[in-house]
Amino acid sequence: MTEKQLHALFNPQSVAVIGASSSPGKIGYSILENMIEAGFKGDIYPVNPKAESILDLKVVNQIEDLPDNLDLAVITIPRKLVVDSLDLLGGKKTAAAIVITAGFKEVGGKGYYLEQELINTARKHDMALLGPNCLGMINTHGLVNASFAAGKPDPGNIAFFSQSGALCVAILDWALGENIGFSKFVSLGNKAVLDEADMISYLGQDSKTDVILGYIENVSNGEKFVKEAMNHSNEKPIIIIKSGTTSAGAKAASSHTGAIAGSDQAYTSAFQKSGIIRAHDVETLFNLAQAFSTQPLPKGPSLAIVTNSGGPGIMAADACEKSSLSMARISSATIGQMQEFLPSYASLYNPIDIIGDAGAQRYLKTIDSVIKDGNVNSLLVLLTPTSTAAAEIEDICKGIVEVSRNTDKPIFACFMGKKIISRGRKILMDGKVPCYSFPEPAISCIEQMYKHYQWKNNPCPLPSPVNRDRGRAALIIDRVKKSGQGEIVEFQAQEILQAYNLPVPKTALARSSHDAVEIAQRFGYPVVLKIASPNISHKTDVDGVKLGLSGPDQVRKTFLDITGRTSRMRPDAHIAGCLVQEMAPKNCKEVIVGFKRDDQFGPLIMFGLGGIYVEVLKDISFRLGPVTREEARKMIREIKSYMLLKGFRGDLPIDFNAIEEIILTMSQLAHDFPEIYEAEFNPILVNSHQAMVADVRMTLG
Repeated sequence: MTEKQLHALFNPQSVAVIGASSSPGKIGYSILENMIEAGFKGDIYPVNPKAESILDLKVVNQIEDLPDNLDLAVITIPRKLVVDSLDLLGGKKTAAAIVITAGFKEVGGKGYYLEQELINTARKHDMALLGPNCLGMINTHGLVNASFAAGKPDPGNIAFFSQSGALCVAILDWALGENIGFSKFVSLGNKAVLDEADMISYLGQDSKTDVILGYIENVSNGEKFVKEAMNHSNEKPIIIIKSGTTSAGAKAASSHTGAIAGSDQAYTSAFQKSGIIRAHDVETLFNLAQAFSTQPLPKGPSLAIVTNSGGPGIMAADACEKSSLSMARISSATIGQMQEFLPSYASLYNPIDIIGDAGAQRYLKTIDSVIKDGNVNSLLVLLTPTSTAAAEIEDICKGIVEVSRNTDKPIFACFMGKKIISRGRKILMDGKVPCYSFPEPAISCIEQMYKHYQWKNNPCPLPSPVNRDRGRAALIIDRVKKSGQGEIVEFQAQEILQAYNLPVPKTALARSSHDAVEIAQRFGYPVVLKIASPNISHKTDVDGVKLGLSGPDQVRKTFLDITGRTSRMRPDAHIAGCLVQEMAPKNCKEVIVGFKRDDQFGPLIMFGLGGIYVEVLKDISFRLGPVTREEARKMIREIKSYMLLKGFRGDLPIDFNAIEEIILTMSQLAHDFPEIYEAEFNPILVNSHQAMVADVRMTLG
């Protein structure tokens, strides 16, 4: 979508309302009324086949009578008329349209095909299209309210887009009650043409927007979404709620907007890769929005806490300890300053407890001293409404606002209570100091702001190149595809591993017991025998793996046992023989590296403990491909079992570099061959000085 089209959508100079109504309560009436009340300065054209004027505006009776080159048309007419009307508007070179009308993809059946026609029509005319099945759009700074929402938001620096129109209505009403302003407020609806990636792209460049918020149920184009978020998240915080995270939620999402909710882990990984901050509920979304939209980012993790009550101070310190923040070590100079005006029984160390009888003067002197301490990166001011604090609460809050205006460090407030502190809370909010009811959400917001500071100041590294022979691997994959197999099992995949220079035990295919003995003697005993069949992926199902074979007679007998038993258990399977493999080195731990291709975002790379542990413990970390070396390093260190790999009670640490290389190679393999739907190296046997891919399977899409 071009910048010109999106500019016409958000900053129109001329607007037509197709389906304007003279009946209050009708959507076509509400949209006209909202446009007038917003103070829109351009031309408004109500379109209605019967009326002469609506709300003192002259009515145009049919689309054909509208002027050419309109910026925006808002369509609210019966579903069956929408496509033809959009085509007529396109013929008159209308730049953008909002389709309020519902009954498209979200209802299935004919609605789905009508939406496809709508998409084709918009694209034919190169028209920006918002909706269908949406609430509309508000641009407070442009004096545009092309929606049927009740209530008019104040101008602000927060932009919000949502896939749910009903949620837009609820959040708008809540925001009006909380005195929160918006720059843009957008209902995406079914996202037939314009989607969340387009919103991030436009809002990321919007000079009136400092914080981008979103509610999504699915993503239309995962690659585009991640790309746009990466382009803009280092300039502005992007905070998103993703619903449909449970099976029940995913089912609800599908029936609500016709969306198919993707893997929640894939979304988590996509957000992580692109710098999106994920909120899990609406309250957190707006807690974060207030923090980011009003305060500077903390330039370090050190947090100071000033409180008039010990209990809340301890709660805040506990929350800090559980986060990635740290309790600031107050300098001796600052402690010396505070000793001059604080009571002798006050606690001068962090958290700084200035005692329950603290009034405005004591609060403000302490805050002023602490915020100037070079060891402090951010400050949280706690207040419980003791009689002294309650009596002077307005002066305390005005002082906090004044200090906040004269520092480049973020200051947050936590006023515990409701009725008594309400006057102070309003002063703080009006003065752009976020105020929370409890310490934990305040600490969480500060932590997210610090993480965003780190994200902004750490450029994204490029994926490390992997040395491989892609052509050699392609020959194997093509051969398997031509055979009609859906899976590349181990004996076929061995050559792919070799093409990608992956460390593997010496392995060869034996087609007879004589071959097996000959290969075993060449490798040296002991060896492993594994059944080799393109039809058998789980070799243990047929007892098709035998370890530690130490002589020719044992190898010969085991070969005949494995192949004979498999023939009886799986008469349908083609048996190529057995793989003969050297035994793994001693003192190895088992890990797994794999990927599964998400429909929206592509390959999701995973790492965890291998063998049966991956199924039992599910101790796994994920990243969206392509993976960088830094991401591979973090994946290994994120699992709960990391300390087992690092070395525990005398064990040597594993060869982490070798595992990082295998993760990077798996990521490259996933990128090179989109036809591979999932792949798994399990187990990878690793000790202190090497790693070996002991087993592999790959599934074709």
